[in-house]
Amino acid sequence: MPVHVKHYIDVQLAKRLGPQTINAHLVVIRSFYYFLEDEEGIVGENPASRGMALRLPEPLPRHLQDCEIATFFGAVTKQRDLAIFMLMLRCGLRVEEVANLTLGAIDYNRHQIIVRCGKGAKDRMVFINIDAADALASYLQIRPPTAEQRVFLAEKGTFKGKPISVRGIQKRIEHYSRKSGVSVSCHQLRHTMATQLLNAGADLATIQYILGHRRIKTTMRYARLSNQKARNDYHQAMKVVQEHGTTATWNMRC
Repeated sequence: MPVHVKHYIDVQLAKRLGPQTINAHLVVIRSFYYFLEDEEGIVGENPASRGMALRLPEPLPRHLQDCEIATFFGAVTKQRDLAIFMLMLRCGLRVEEVANLTLGAIDYNRHQIIVRCGKGAKDRMVFINIDAADALASYLQIRPPTAEQRVFLAEKGTFKGKPISVRGIQKRIEHYSRKSGVSVSCHQLRHTMATQLLNAGADLATIQYILGHRRIKTTMRYARLSNQKARNDYHQAMKVVQEHGTTATWNMRC
């Protein structure tokens, strides 16, 4: 990136302009140089060449509050859909991982699931809580007899009896989102699980393992500290501070 373009970006950042606005300015500059070359015949190096842009922030979806979780799941009527969403909420499975889940990957005796070829083509082990296990077991009891090894099947339409697709799962959560009035996505359920684990005191390395993140930095960004976690940490720390402060004050008076 040319020095004068870096300086221009620094000036715009100093004016508190956002990355998206600055990138739009760079597009205008680039287009102006294209105009000079195409219409005026002035050939020169384009200082804002294609691909030159600031990285845009990628905000994660907010996690659901307890009341929102209850309202959303209260609207879920199909046992298959309940099992799908519980695996996201309790096991942190991605929508692709749920769609590709096979019967052989479920180990009820050890309360765990093997996620094969997850993101980055890596296998990992996740643990299944009792409520998610019950929801899954209830679905498997009514699941039509078939040689298909994928767990979740389409229940109607042209692809009835075939594995439900990623888009099929997304459509189901969109349906229940409208029905319940709670804005929710598949990724939000996974994000909610990470936040709940963090609030409950789970170690970041544990959350990283369960979510299948390669780098701890990803988990730190993904499972942000919520107000509840910050509040608990604050009051716990202040108790220690206050105890030490009281002792120090007493010693000084003595």
